[in-house]
Amino acid sequence: MEQAIFTNMCMVSDGNGRVLVQERKNVAWSGIAFPGGHVEEGESFTGSVIREVREETGYTVENPVLCGVKQFPTDSGARYVVFLYRADKFHGNLRSSDEGEVFWIERDRLSEYDLAKDMETMLDIFENDSLSEFYYCKEGDSREYILL
Repeated sequence: MEQAIFTNMCMVSDGNGRVLVQERKNVAWSGIAFPGGHVEEGESFTGSVIREVREETGYTVENPVLCGVKQFPTDSGARYVVFLYRADKFHGNLRSSDEGEVFWIERDRLSEYDLAKDMETMLDIFENDSLSEFYYCKEGDSREYILL
């Protein structure tokens, strides 16, 4: 039986051309990314992204919309799944967390930052309604990705 690890990530936008980013401290996946994290046992996927954004940014997102999924095999053979969400309605007070510093940047300047691995490619899934999946498949000893 295949094992799976479920996580999430949310592109929060303010309606004025800015997106909320996090400078991640985790050395395993460092750089600028959107907030998100693991789905807890018994938690809904949507509930998990609302909780993770709140814990990492201080904002509570309203009605996050599932816009895609990223998946890849781990070294131990599990399937690592990241549910990708978008949200443009939120409330609360911005604050950083132990996960990293959070701040707003202009969306069109995102590529000027040191992005976490795959973030630039994942933007296609977040923003292109004709794409819904970022899939890594094994090709011999390497991994190749396709966008579906």
